[in-house]
Amino acid sequence: MDARLTFLELPEHRLYAPDESPTEPPVVRLRDFTRAFGANTIIDRLDLDIHPGEFVALLGRSGSGKTTLLRTLGGLDDAPGQDVSVPSSRAVVFQDARLLPWKRVWRNVVLGLKGENQRERAHDALREVGLGHRIDAWPLTLSGGEAQRVALARALVREPRLLLLDEPFAALDALTRLKMHGLVLDLWRAHRPAVLMVTHDVDEAIALADRILVLDGGRIAAQERIALPRGERAELTHLLRSKLLGILGGTATSDAVIPFPQGGH
Repeated sequence: MDARLTFLELPEHRLYAPDESPTEPPVVRLRDFTRAFGANTIIDRLDLDIHPGEFVALLGRSGSGKTTLLRTLGGLDDAPGQDVSVPSSRAVVFQDARLLPWKRVWRNVVLGLKGENQRERAHDALREVGLGHRIDAWPLTLSGGEAQRVALARALVREPRLLLLDEPFAALDALTRLKMHGLVLDLWRAHRPAVLMVTHDVDEAIALADRILVLDGGRIAAQERIALPRGERAELTHLLRSKLLGILGGTATSDAVIPFPQGGH
């Protein structure tokens, strides 16, 4: 196996090997974070750092705490009395684009923003996602892929330091999904936010992320760091898929290798 690719089954709360610790302060920092609903503990004493410009994918079985963690980082759930540090500049893209059908596309993009030149700002963001020509369209005239592009534009116009993606491509067909992978990587390279993407798709995690985390029982059970450029990962797909599915409790059901978005880290 390539020396740049290392699979780690982590001791409790250990996210970085000593020689891999980044020098920049994290934009996300959780220490001993716990979330419980009655007697049901969803997140159990979780430690997590995400650093500037890092692209992290979060895998886990249903009920493992992925959505609960994302909602906390996105400010959708309060965390009183907990050691949780996240940037004020953050944005969330959900599986459902959540566009308001009674507002034109550009007004959806700048929804809630203050300041002048909002139409121009919306147009700039829409051009980045390839939809500058749809600025005055109504949301109900958009395809599923176009609606998700608008949702990305709405996130990016806020210039977030932290971008949270909650299974944003799960409802798209396979070809549109691959195109969206390439778009997300292009936008990430251009803007360099820290990204946390929740996904059930192991191949998607391998294709996009610098680091893959597996959440199990409310804790980080394992992580995978991938130093290979994204254009050079295809031959490792089956190996990584098998390892990650083993952690998740599933089995690899296909030997198919999906095409990977091209480019560097």
